[in-house]
Amino acid sequence: MPQLRIALAQVNPTVGDLDGNTALTVEWTRRAAESGAHVVVFPEMSQTGYPVEDLAFRATFAQASRKSLDELARRLDDAGCGEVLTYVGYLDQDEAGPRNAAAALFRGEVVAKQYKHHLPNYGVFDEQRYFKPGTELEVVRLHGIDIGMVICEDLWQDGGPVAALGKAGVDLVVAPNASPYERSKDEQRLPLVARRAAEAGAPLVYTNQVGGQDDLVFDGDSLVVGADGELLARAPQFVEHLLVVDLDLVSGGHAGDGDTGSDLAGLPVRRRVLSDEPVPAYPPRTEPVVSEPLSDEAEVWSALVVGLRDYVHKNGFTSVTFGFSGGIDSAVCAALAVDALGGDHVYGVSMPSKYSSAHSKDDAADLARRIGAHYRVEPVEDMVKVYVDQLALTGLAEENIQARTRGMLLMALSNLDGHLVLATGNKTELAVGYSTIYGDAVGGFAPIKDVFKTHVWQLARWRNEEAVNRGETPPIPENSITKPPSAELAPGQQDSDSLPDYALLDDILDDYVEGDRGYADLVAAGFEPETIDRVVRMVDRAEYKRRQYPPGTKITFKAFGRDRRLPITNAWRERKA
Repeated sequence: MPQLRIALAQVNPTVGDLDGNTALTVEWTRRAAESGAHVVVFPEMSQTGYPVEDLAFRATFAQASRKSLDELARRLDDAGCGEVLTYVGYLDQDEAGPRNAAAALFRGEVVAKQYKHHLPNYGVFDEQRYFKPGTELEVVRLHGIDIGMVICEDLWQDGGPVAALGKAGVDLVVAPNASPYERSKDEQRLPLVARRAAEAGAPLVYTNQVGGQDDLVFDGDSLVVGADGELLARAPQFVEHLLVVDLDLVSGGHAGDGDTGSDLAGLPVRRRVLSDEPVPAYPPRTEPVVSEPLSDEAEVWSALVVGLRDYVHKNGFTSVTFGFSGGIDSAVCAALAVDALGGDHVYGVSMPSKYSSAHSKDDAADLARRIGAHYRVEPVEDMVKVYVDQLALTGLAEENIQARTRGMLLMALSNLDGHLVLATGNKTELAVGYSTIYGDAVGGFAPIKDVFKTHVWQLARWRNEEAVNRGETPPIPENSITKPPSAELAPGQQDSDSLPDYALLDDILDDYVEGDRGYADLVAAGFEPETIDRVVRMVDRAEYKRRQYPPGTKITFKAFGRDRRLPITNAWRERKA
């Protein structure tokens, strides 16, 4: 007989918006109540949004977070949701310092609080800087079922809090999460959650955040796994969703209210009884939803769309503008922007100079027609001529002044019309410094900052194929995909004049940047020593440019800025073996 109906509220909170996040929780808890759920689980720090970064140090913010938690409990009760046990994440603070916390709300009260035990300090995470770890576990009994809780990183620890709950005895484990997306991460989650369910000897409910926050994006992919590791339900990726599942649970008859125990690691387990009476028999819902994970390209495209959309909207913008050059990078950014915001909110600007080819101008206009974006042509030749003539610029100085003139033009239009300027550079260019500061690097957000050049082409082909499959016009002109890439800042210029072939370059960058491999490792991988020297030198010298580049959605294991942070002043150089 079904014992409890569980709802996973995969929602998109906004950092710092306590009122908005409270309203979000009330609305989704109401939906859970209407579905007949007895328990609803929200993501990690859903009240404050995640990550809060240095907001954690502001005592006034922590106080407001705690106050909003009490208010939320009352509002849920007033909204008729008081009988739904609601798990939410929030920022707490005590005499030890800030805490990454989660609470259980029931009948207008905060009935349990728990602090995150394991604070990650790798990759994008810096939680040891912000939070103090928890030392206790809270178990709440609802309808005779003992429910334990762990928060995000606590799941990743063998023999940690989940093992403690397993030893103490629980019938269900809930896990609020804010786990940022990176490629193929869903392949790690399900096996991990299955292992932890077995460790606890109980089903495990894993609710993950969805949406963009600065350069992070969260993909949802919330899960329910049985004690035997079987996948029982799975939410879709990159959308808000209420996943509802009936669980056939067996009460273990554990210790009573207020009793404590301890696990292998010495974590006290506190218990509170809300109700011992089992839920009367009820018919289960239809078969639970088990959403299929997206394909790799669909997953990445969705991440980039959501990251861009939320950055624009959460920062108060309604539209974007950037250069439509006719090249592959700006074309992919344009297609992403239209998918994120709609064509009426995308303003493309063609800025031809005397070196711009006819096909580039034609491709830019064709792109705008295909995606339904606004489009204007603003020649820069006369503007550039003023600088060139007055300063007698030649060579690289003449090339870069074209890019900088375009950057100033876009920022002027941004100031005039209120658009957010997008930088269209990719990860390969950013790695080797193939961009112009105050030129093509200007803007408030960089949609493909973490996408290698060869991957940009793959995404373009995939997006066009998707359009054909839907009976739509492919958004990206074929010529933008197939023609040799060029900055068109000098006569007949092509990227291959300054860079190795992109396929080779990306292979080296994948090893050097993503894998942190040294010179000897790169040689052993089969790369030519001269090419290694050239690429490594370009990467190492470009750190100052990367520090000044706009934020952009992280999709790889090691994104510039969040994950890879090297000193600008840095005399270390890889030496030949």
